[in-house]
Amino acid sequence: MESKAGPSCRLVFCLLISAAVLRPGLGWYSVNSAYGDTIIMPCRLDVPQNLMFGKWKYEKPDGSPVFIAFRSSTKKSVQYDDVPEYKDRLSLSENYTLSISNARISDEKRFVCMLVTEDNVFEAPTIVKVFKQPSKPEIVSKAPFLETEQLKKLGDCISKDSYPDGNITWYRNGKVLQPLEGVVVLIFKKQMDPLTQLYTMTSSLEYKATKADIQMPFTCSVTYYGPSGQKTLQSEQAIFDIYYPTEQVTIQVLPSKNAVKEGDDITLKCLGNGNPPPEEFLFYLPGQPEGIRSSNTYTLTDVRRNATGDYKCSLIDKKTMIASTAITVHYLDLTLNPSGEVTKQIGDALPVSCTISASRNATVVWMKDNIRLRSSPSFSSLHYQDAGNYVCETALQEVEGLKKRESLTLIVEGKPQIKMTKKTDPSGLSKTIICHVEGFPKPAIQWTITGSGSVINQTEESPYINGRYYSKIIISPEENVTLTCTAENQLERTVNSLNVSAISIPEHDEADEISDENREKVNDQAKLIVGIVVGLLLAALVAGVVYWLYMKKSKTASKHVNKDLGNLEENKKLEENNHKTEA
Repeated sequence: MESKAGPSCRLVFCLLISAAVLRPGLGWYSVNSAYGDTIIMPCRLDVPQNLMFGKWKYEKPDGSPVFIAFRSSTKKSVQYDDVPEYKDRLSLSENYTLSISNARISDEKRFVCMLVTEDNVFEAPTIVKVFKQPSKPEIVSKAPFLETEQLKKLGDCISKDSYPDGNITWYRNGKVLQPLEGVVVLIFKKQMDPLTQLYTMTSSLEYKATKADIQMPFTCSVTYYGPSGQKTLQSEQAIFDIYYPTEQVTIQVLPSKNAVKEGDDITLKCLGNGNPPPEEFLFYLPGQPEGIRSSNTYTLTDVRRNATGDYKCSLIDKKTMIASTAITVHYLDLTLNPSGEVTKQIGDALPVSCTISASRNATVVWMKDNIRLRSSPSFSSLHYQDAGNYVCETALQEVEGLKKRESLTLIVEGKPQIKMTKKTDPSGLSKTIICHVEGFPKPAIQWTITGSGSVINQTEESPYINGRYYSKIIISPEENVTLTCTAENQLERTVNSLNVSAISIPEHDEADEISDENREKVNDQAKLIVGIVVGLLLAALVAGVVYWLYMKKSKTASKHVNKDLGNLEENKKLEENNHKTEA
């Protein structure tokens, strides 16, 4: 029994105290695993035929071993040592491949596969490396704004839970930011969590901005190592508001329109090109050396023509930085003399003037009873047709809404004027008596027969036009009668009489009064006749000039004939022909 037990005891003792034999040809072997994945470590040893069992261990930093798994070659059973950090995480296969689930940073060790025979122990070491991808970098603690020519903290780029630790790089518009004294300052730090052994990397950026950084994107990245090599993660873009001082001031007039007229409200708006823009300005009005402190707008209400001038604005703290604009307040005055309702007597003279005063040339239009006149009215001797409603209207074409108008209502009054005419009908059976009346206000016409005094009501009247109309009666008197026409208005009562012979007695007819329309036709005919006469005179003048030129040429030609032929008789004939031509 001892002989049997002896070798067994000696073998166990040897396993515990003897140095392991490293299989020739096996070098250092490493397994890379991602954090949280399963670590798979092959034994890398050929299984000997006299194998008793296989075992896995890892080495502490001081080199002492810690056994974690055992598998018998005969019983096919697996035993796991009581190691708390590997409880329920180990798996040993039949070919002695060890798997560790849920890889941790603490799994970074030197593991050794051991195959034991009765007379030897073979070992194959494996180095485990665990990698943890960091979180996507993020720019935090961002500055609300950056100022030109001032070094200011832009923000922090942070990336968490990395193993091993990584590096952080800053970019401006995709280009790497390198440290530059007074312009780019980078401060990098890393911190490891003692429980998870994961790193958090932080990089702070201090930056001196310029106006070129307006709308410029800033980013950062973290570079780390994973199981397959080096990798990079990019942050989201960050765009910063860039503050810069005002370098130029401008002034605007609101509302924006081509011209300002009297009565308008205008607002002056002053703008600075800085960021943020200035909120207060000094406004200078024409003739006022002292500025008025206000926000970026200043309003003038109901402006008058004396508001024309240069308007300026400047910064509160930089009065030399100033902007100006010229404003012309357009005006239009119209004076009509006379105006309103004017009553004049027929034949009176009436001078009419429409005086314009404006900021620029204005157009003037005259209207009478809503009909445009070709020229301004002027009355040396008033007629009834001159009465009406006159309007003088003026406007500035370039200034919207600037118009003025005044009106004159002209009333032409006259006492009634009467003219009576008579005409015998061609049949000889009746006579037509007409009473022509002129006057304003419209006279009332009344007919009477002298002697009897009876009023004749059966009359026919024409329309009342331009202060004129007539009343007509048709009679067949059997004896001589006297007809009386009475015309009366508010100014006077006028009476006129006409003797009319009996129908059986022939008498001289009086011509009818020429109406305004007929008078205009006569005037037109007279103008036509005058035109024809003037044309004939001009034609005669032209013919005379042509004849004189012809005679001059004929005399010159006759002299040449005399000189060439020397024939007196032919010269006489030529002169006779010339005399005939004159005739």
